[in-house]
Amino acid sequence: MSFSDQTARALTARALTAQTDGRVPGLSAGVARRGRLEWFRGIGTIDLASPGDVPDEDTQYAVASNSKTFTAVVIMALRDEGRLGLDDTVELHLADSSHAGVTIRQLLSHTSGMQREPVGDVFDTMVMPTREELLAGWSDAERIGRPHERWHYSNLGFSVLGEIISRLDGGTWEESVRRRILEPLEMTRTGTVPGGRRAKGYYVPPFADVPIEEPVFEARAMDPAGGLRSTPTDMARWGGFIADPVEEVLSPDTLEEMCQPQVMADVRGWTSAWGLGLQLVRHEGRFWVGHTGGWPGSITGVFTERPSATTGLIMMNNSAPVPPAAAAIEMGTTAIEREPVEPEPWEPGAELPTDLVPLLGHWYSEGTHFVLSVRQGALEARVAGQPKEQPPSVFEREGTDRFRTVSGREQGEVLRVQRDAKGEVSHFNWATYRFDRRPMAFGQWL
Repeated sequence: MSFSDQTARALTARALTAQTDGRVPGLSAGVARRGRLEWFRGIGTIDLASPGDVPDEDTQYAVASNSKTFTAVVIMALRDEGRLGLDDTVELHLADSSHAGVTIRQLLSHTSGMQREPVGDVFDTMVMPTREELLAGWSDAERIGRPHERWHYSNLGFSVLGEIISRLDGGTWEESVRRRILEPLEMTRTGTVPGGRRAKGYYVPPFADVPIEEPVFEARAMDPAGGLRSTPTDMARWGGFIADPVEEVLSPDTLEEMCQPQVMADVRGWTSAWGLGLQLVRHEGRFWVGHTGGWPGSITGVFTERPSATTGLIMMNNSAPVPPAAAAIEMGTTAIEREPVEPEPWEPGAELPTDLVPLLGHWYSEGTHFVLSVRQGALEARVAGQPKEQPPSVFEREGTDRFRTVSGREQGEVLRVQRDAKGEVSHFNWATYRFDRRPMAFGQWL
């Protein structure tokens, strides 16, 4: 599948706006579905010494803080393996840490209160710390806020997560990322070392139009926070994974957990929140998951709308272009609106469990009308009239007359079927609340 000419023209117009407004020497823009680029446009040149060398799908950029999403996935995989807990404190894994009570969950969600960068004015010296310097600096760093008081971005925190990965998983952070993520997803052009076709980084001064070449330097111990380089093709594949993760890399349930808001970053507009290592953005009624990245000479944004598996991405070789999240999300939105994903066709079920038949139909609790139904043999519950795009509660059987809510409203809670003296279903309790066939006030059944 590829997008229509009309959609391609609209996307190209948006990409050109980003390139001209951001004065980007070489811009890559793309929209992917299920991990595959359906539209791509390169504008400008990857190297001013070669004016006709237009960026392509294989052009490598520093994706910078998009690296944090890879770090977060490895941390969550280690959690699933029982090798750490999200509420473990750093000193449990790094005995030489002098900061007590900083948890892995806080570092993932930028709620630890730790200062933003490693000590030593690293972006002044342009020399990033070694692992030994990072850990010594961690103990010297300030905790400038109380835990969970507010969102405060910390590259230092994610660098420490990388050190935890190294100690638990053996080898370096990059080796863990390569073995656990890059190789299974066949992201062959992603890594910390520049290689192959790549965009040279520039800074375009605000009052002149002659770009200045930015320096190239290693992130070293800050790799887990911002050291990766990648291409549009590889990052499209990463967006496909975010939409529909493969068990070999991470459980889909765990990826869903990572998308649950931990803290609101935009406390005025409530349009941007943080999950566990993932930025969550609300835009025109849709929710996008991803991250931005900023490194001298490279600004990137990669965001995915999970229900449609649509990823918008933008890569720009200018240190100060247009905001990347907005550009990527707007391109993704254009694709969704102009090229909507076809819904999965309805398929008939093969069997209706006989013990579920008495539960089907209309029920009431606290004056609210619910409808219970069966789809593909599983019991589901919806509030009557709720928008169809909102998922139902889905139940799994735990025993006779006992079900567990495995997704949707009241996830984790138990539904217990109650029977009268004749053994017929009289009502049920879900999350302890009584559900009856008749709308009743509290206690009216007594």
